[in-house]
Amino acid sequence: MTTTDATRTDLPAAGEDLATTMARLGRQAVAAAAVLARADAATKNAAIVAAARALRARAAGVLAANAEDLAAARARGLAPALLDRLALDAGRVEGIARGLDEIALLPDPVGTVIAEWTRPNGLRFQRVRVPLGVIGIVYESRPNVTADAGALCLKSGNAVILRGGSESVRSSRAIHACLVAGLVEAGLPVDCIQLVPTTDREAVRHLLAEMGDYVDVVVPRGGRSLVERVQKEARVPVIGHLDGNCHVYVDRAADLAMALDIVLNAKLRRTGVCGAAETLLVDRGCAATHLKPLLGALLDAGCEVRGDAECRAADPRVREATEADWATEYLDAIIAARVVDGVDEAIAHIARWGSAHTESIVTADPAAAERFLSNVDSAIVLHNASTQFADGGEFGMGAEIGISTDRFHARGPVGVEQLTSYKYVVRGSGQVRPK
Repeated sequence: MTTTDATRTDLPAAGEDLATTMARLGRQAVAAAAVLARADAATKNAAIVAAARALRARAAGVLAANAEDLAAARARGLAPALLDRLALDAGRVEGIARGLDEIALLPDPVGTVIAEWTRPNGLRFQRVRVPLGVIGIVYESRPNVTADAGALCLKSGNAVILRGGSESVRSSRAIHACLVAGLVEAGLPVDCIQLVPTTDREAVRHLLAEMGDYVDVVVPRGGRSLVERVQKEARVPVIGHLDGNCHVYVDRAADLAMALDIVLNAKLRRTGVCGAAETLLVDRGCAATHLKPLLGALLDAGCEVRGDAECRAADPRVREATEADWATEYLDAIIAARVVDGVDEAIAHIARWGSAHTESIVTADPAAAERFLSNVDSAIVLHNASTQFADGGEFGMGAEIGISTDRFHARGPVGVEQLTSYKYVVRGSGQVRPK
């Protein structure tokens, strides 16, 4: 089923100012959330599968829209890392569609009984998953977030208001039209997934500060400046992270071939993702055998290395690292590197400079691995694996809205379960509380 403008209630009405448009989106989202909270799993899944089908059928149009976005972004001088985030090709579009199909296959979290117990007075308690309500998503250059966020919110029973970046506006609109087509085909309100119809930055302020009567939580996905703005201006709870300053620690018991594979993948597979490694830590216990090959492999692959004195001595191409480098999320082919005295100093370095996102240890020593995994306080910790597995799809979640470094509600990949809260259902048989 195709979608016409008559079914698109997120479009600006004639003569409507921005405040009125945003308030209308909010009211529509609240009404849609009430319907969606009662929708069964089959109906929600049907909408997501139909959206994936529409995306495949309209792939050429999506790619044409993305080509226009890329041309405009290059003309504006957008950084290479952001261009990579923005770019779509046939493989990436198919990947987005597969992600939608995988989300449809996930268990429906709504109504799941998390825990239950009975008290001595006979009262029976259940803790049951429920949707959050209306979620606002503010994101930058990744058009795939339109599909991922829309489908994850739909699956978890939440209405969503999407506000993508101006650089991806055409791509996001083309993908959003596929989501709307899925909603229409499944008989769900099109207002379940709305896209803010303007690139005016003032719309973000309205979403964050003026829509507390409609929006229950905001999730930012983008660079530090965006997340800082959201956290500063939002008048509703925020789920997000500021930086992905991720580390790979190569322990003295690491297999060199494995370490080379993991370090190169963690840094260079895609430099613009939040799970890309930004600092390499090498145990002094293996520096004589591992340091020069690791640094050389990175440098030969076109990665700039900024290191301490021992790294610079191992390879003269290494530039001197400043203190700021240990705290920097480069999102580029640049990595900081230093030698540390074993796992404990690696843990201390990460605690001092990391952003609590994703860290990996490469080692064949189970004791060192367990010490690292237990004592590094980050959202994701890995043993003998690349930090680029910091992705909801790789966790079996189908997709994610983002990686949360918060220490309350949601931590790590934010998928369907993390987009729910819970309520207590108590069943009695006439009990009253004694005086």
